[in-house]
Amino acid sequence: MTVDLTGFLGVVLLAYLIPGPDFLVVARAAARRPALGRAAGLGAQAGLCVHMCAAALGLSAVAAGSALAFTAVKLAGAAYLVFLGVRALLDARHRHRGTSAPSRGTADAGPTAAAGRRPTRRDSFLQGFLTNVLNPKAALFFLSVLPQFVDHGGSPTRQIFLLGVLDVAVGVVFWLVLAAVAGRLRTSFGPACRRRWELVSGWLFIAVGVGVAATE
Repeated sequence: MTVDLTGFLGVVLLAYLIPGPDFLVVARAAARRPALGRAAGLGAQAGLCVHMCAAALGLSAVAAGSALAFTAVKLAGAAYLVFLGVRALLDARHRHRGTSAPSRGTADAGPTAAAGRRPTRRDSFLQGFLTNVLNPKAALFFLSVLPQFVDHGGSPTRQIFLLGVLDVAVGVVFWLVLAAVAGRLRTSFGPACRRRWELVSGWLFIAVGVGVAATE
């Protein structure tokens, strides 16, 4: 069995470097706290494991062959991205109200109360997981791109797992680095810049969601 690992890793790195839904989720979470970014990244890779197992078992091919199933996943993913975008816009609005309102009590009571419950690592993990699982492009990667690096003289299932594990491992490292960089940048910007980032990320989520829904 011979697998073109160098070529596969090059394609995987390029795929991670091109910003997509996972990138937005991790970057937004890390801009709040690096720990949240790490959790979101791990969630995205957990979602990728679902696609990997589905591809190895042949379930992805069945879903892709069914127009109804593919459309359902696509629309669910698009709706979830739009939902995240609306939440980001609402969070930006709450931040603006919290920072512009007169201070009563402690200095950080206003923004915290306005924004509601603080996001947890579990919340971020779930966001990353759902964003990846409901992304039809992630499933198509295992159906169209990954098979090009499989040696048909060996066991396809075994090779899909091997390449999938490498993909997941590369992604974990990439998201951890992104979370660390975003965390450092976070300390360099004030509340106003963070609010603008919430606005930008919110509209980006909505735009990507609309784009996913429009994909044929």
